[in-house]
Amino acid sequence: MPPEPARSVRATWLYTLVSIVFFYGFFDLIVGLTLFEAYLAERTPLVLAVLLLQLLATAAQLRYCWFLRVGRGGGLPHPAWTVTLLLPAVLVWALGLLAPGLALTSAMPLWAALTLVAPLLPKPRRGLLLAGGAAFTAAHALASVALHGGAETAREQSTAWMIGFFAVMLPVMALASIWWWEVVVRLDRNRRTAGELAVTQERLRFASDLHDIQGHHLQVISLKSELAERLLERDPERARALVHEVRLIAKEALEETRSLVAGYRQVAFDEELENAREVLAASGAVCTLRLGPVPSGHEVQRALGSVVREATTNILRHSEARTVTIELATSAERCELRITNDGVAAPALPAQRPDQGPGSGLDGLRERLTTIGGTFSTEADAAAGTFQVVASVPMSAGVPA
Repeated sequence: MPPEPARSVRATWLYTLVSIVFFYGFFDLIVGLTLFEAYLAERTPLVLAVLLLQLLATAAQLRYCWFLRVGRGGGLPHPAWTVTLLLPAVLVWALGLLAPGLALTSAMPLWAALTLVAPLLPKPRRGLLLAGGAAFTAAHALASVALHGGAETAREQSTAWMIGFFAVMLPVMALASIWWWEVVVRLDRNRRTAGELAVTQERLRFASDLHDIQGHHLQVISLKSELAERLLERDPERARALVHEVRLIAKEALEETRSLVAGYRQVAFDEELENAREVLAASGAVCTLRLGPVPSGHEVQRALGSVVREATTNILRHSEARTVTIELATSAERCELRITNDGVAAPALPAQRPDQGPGSGLDGLRERLTTIGGTFSTEADAAAGTFQVVASVPMSAGVPA
């Protein structure tokens, strides 16, 4: 079931419907008054029948306007509705040939009915129907003049210009109104799609941040637990300290996850640097920091902190690095972060422990940096045995334009 349109969209359709009904109703009123004038002058059953059929045709036309909501080419409603629309109009067209002085007015109901049917048809058939309707209207006028002579149409001359003008404008007005309605519907659908995309992007961002938090902390917990297990017999005190650190890290992961869910989590770049140096040192790697001025922007620090956290996690997971260098260079426009490790000499690149599957954190990180105008790349040098992560973030990230 399609979603319910917004209230403003429903109101737009109401205004569009009212304008179409008013236009057709005014046109039918002019035609009806002209036929009524002819009846007062003639007082014949034939003209009265034409007038009554015209009223039925008017009612059918106004009801048929509701079906235009499907838009251009939206398809016809149930055939009974189309028959109800066309039947009285065809009878007016036919009986009008028998009555003198109705060359123009008695052809209008059929033309109006066809202009209501045409928008619901595909474009090629729409043009053919309108061309056929114009031909039938012209043929009716010519046949009426041939049967009764031009003098009998004198009573129509006072309204002929008005009827002719509205007759020409009927298909233009109907198609323009439906086009406007389609624009509103399309805008509403785009608005809904944009909202759904925003929700999806927020879910992806949340999933990515959750991956960063859980993946990083679980990796550290795994590393420290492994060290504690090895030291359990040789150095119980050191093992006990590591177990205590594992408990604190698990508690920190739980708190950060709760903060993330609440939407209050912020990444502190300096804390990420200290945490990375501590964790890498615990794994046996020497971490060297070469930092320029640290940017003050929250979004910039958040992006850089994500890079440090993800790069550290990947070094622990996929390499046997012994030295790690973290460099930060800042200019007026951008800041660049480089994280280099010497773990490429492992059997595979990147090296991977047998109990771990391939990760997708770097790809997600690249996407997040791209959204704020940043860049992300990795460089491997097999000859030197190094692997380098390079991230560049504009200083204006997160600043309203």
